[in-house]
Amino acid sequence: MSDPIIECKDVTKIYHQGKIEVPALRGITLSIEPGEFTVLAGSSGSGKTTLLNLIGALDKPTSGSIKLRGRELSKMSGHELAELRLREIGFVFQAYNLVPVLSAYENAEYVLLLQGIPAAERRKQVMEVLDKVGLKGLEKRLPAEFSGGQQQRVAVARAIAPKPTIVLADEPTANLDSKMGAELIELMHDLNQDYGVTFVFSSHDPKVIQRAARLIRLEDGRIIADEAGEHRAA
Repeated sequence: MSDPIIECKDVTKIYHQGKIEVPALRGITLSIEPGEFTVLAGSSGSGKTTLLNLIGALDKPTSGSIKLRGRELSKMSGHELAELRLREIGFVFQAYNLVPVLSAYENAEYVLLLQGIPAAERRKQVMEVLDKVGLKGLEKRLPAEFSGGQQQRVAVARAIAPKPTIVLADEPTANLDSKMGAELIELMHDLNQDYGVTFVFSSHDPKVIQRAARLIRLEDGRIIADEAGEHRAA
């Protein structure tokens, strides 16, 4: 059995509102294995987005341990964490977060540029992934020329083009209609199956939950269920 990509042990996160402590996570322990297609599900305030941000090294836990491929995040400097996000983690955000003045090709290429990948290799990887997400022939269009669903496909292309260790997707279908949302989750499922990309989502969308190979339910900052198997009832 391969080593986990992500290991969380007794992770807590407490926010402060003035003198009031607001616990967002209360002792989370879990592991994510290579190739998993996992959904963190729960109502607003359950802690799913907070946990996703901690796994993605976008925030730090109040206590506990988070490791990515055996590296303890709390022991890494800000520069080391930035490099880890650049090299290891792909992000897909609810609001797409595309650069509006860059074409689909340039948005998908952006992380590869930061990584210093040679031009010929960048083009090969970007064109391959744009084809995979159904945008072949549209690579010169700007984000404003795309529908919401197409913009999110560009965001997915940007996330997977650098061949990250793991892709973290925060409510990726929230701004899409039902049909586009279903198409997007099928696309990411295909990428998981065809490329072996490890996905972790935060979502309360039944379409996403039903497609999960592993479903981790959170409530009030705690894991209340960890279920395997696809096509469960939401």
